[in-house]
Amino acid sequence: MLQKEIFRTAGLVLISLLIGTFFSPILTCGGKNSSLTVNADPQKKASPAKSSAIDLQNAFQEVFDEVSPSVVSIATERTVNVNVHPFMNDPFFGKQFGGKSMKQKQNGLGSGIILNSEGFILTNHHVIKDMDKLTVKLKNHKSFEARLIGSDSTMDIALLKIDPKGEKLKPAVLGDSSKVKVGSWAIAVGSPLGFEQSFTLGVVSAVKRGGLDASGVSYIQTDAAINQGNSGGPLLNIYGEVIGINRMIVSPSGGSVGIGFSIPINEAKDIVDQLKTNGKVVRPWIGIGIDAISENDKTELKLKAREGALVKQIVEDSPADKAGLQIDVKTPEDIISYVRKSKVGKRLKLELIREEKKIRTSIVLEEKPN
Repeated sequence: MLQKEIFRTAGLVLISLLIGTFFSPILTCGGKNSSLTVNADPQKKASPAKSSAIDLQNAFQEVFDEVSPSVVSIATERTVNVNVHPFMNDPFFGKQFGGKSMKQKQNGLGSGIILNSEGFILTNHHVIKDMDKLTVKLKNHKSFEARLIGSDSTMDIALLKIDPKGEKLKPAVLGDSSKVKVGSWAIAVGSPLGFEQSFTLGVVSAVKRGGLDASGVSYIQTDAAINQGNSGGPLLNIYGEVIGINRMIVSPSGGSVGIGFSIPINEAKDIVDQLKTNGKVVRPWIGIGIDAISENDKTELKLKAREGALVKQIVEDSPADKAGLQIDVKTPEDIISYVRKSKVGKRLKLELIREEKKIRTSIVLEEKPN
């Protein structure tokens, strides 16, 4: 009897343990007062520091809500001939394979900005260069075929036009890039790597960053993340105003490392006006290659100061050549900018220093050849 009683008691204990193990997660995790969860306190107030951060967070969200309907993605397509065989370009083997090729479609993606309710879209020239088909997609996912009004390869600006077909477009607000300062907020919205309506944040790292290419543009530099697909999209200030058109990055890897460059919107406006009127940009030209005056140049040429520019090249039969400029005659960027903002046919007065003598001459600006 005693042995049976012991087995009976052990059985009851085992059954109790099994029941407790099964029901305990339900009892402890399923209720509102679970010890494994902590619910937010709706009465809790943020500290002054957190309140300031929340206000800034709200400001960024407000900028996105206001601007994102004005930013579009641009899908591009073209058909190209590609070699069927890898040896087709070889001078010997190419003949053996008969020069066969096949047509292949290539696709690209960029960003753009709605300029007005008529459907004019601003983007980069390199986004649409040599493309056969351009498709603009709005934030609401509606797509429209676009036609090219005109583009300028030097400034890398292109103007497109869509037919809204009754769709109410929201134009972007263009700011004043001359007021941009280092340290100002910089916000980029676009379609990096195809991820549409992406928002990235940084600051203006530098202004008037010149000498990056032959355009003469003094770029806005930013550390806001810019990648492939951001091209043609806006760089914004904290007010949601467009201060630049995102153009390029400097990167050893091809991805964003925090060195991006945007075309100041004030310079883009002038180009857009010409593209809308003429379909192209008529650009003044004098036909010289110039460089900054170094300390060695100053000593060798016996100059009193390093102001001015050193003429390194004269294009034959150019306005500069006709005016009698010679090689070794404010900064190079100032000269480029001044000429670019002048009109074809305008006469420029120049003061040169040649062999320690000052020479005054003039040049009539001509249209720059393609």
